[in-house]
Amino acid sequence: MTILEAINAINKRKPNTFEESEIVGWLSELDSKIKLKIIDTHEGAEKVSFTPYGEETPSDTVLLVPEPFSCVYLSWLESRMDYANGEYDKYNNSAMQYNSDYMEFENYYHRMHVPYGTSLKFF
Repeated sequence: MTILEAINAINKRKPNTFEESEIVGWLSELDSKIKLKIIDTHEGAEKVSFTPYGEETPSDTVLLVPEPFSCVYLSWLESRMDYANGEYDKYNNSAMQYNSDYMEFENYYHRMHVPYGTSLKFF
């Protein structure tokens, strides 16, 4: 999923009045967390580059989380929007969905990549 695809998808799913720059900032915040907490703790992290997204970032930049786990971006954006709008009941639901989507990706990543400080043992 690209930045533009995420923006278009969230705008279709949840019409809003947020500036594109704010949505890009939220995407950058999530990918920063994913890079730091998940990717950088596993072997091969040096192969994944990440520069925080801003106004100068091309809209066709591919986000870090691959399909079929990219739904994490939409649930993240939805939760950010609900919180910013003060819609706390909706926020609780969207935050639970985001947590579920995030954990699904995190668990997948842990299964597919060797964490630093461990070695594989075959029996």
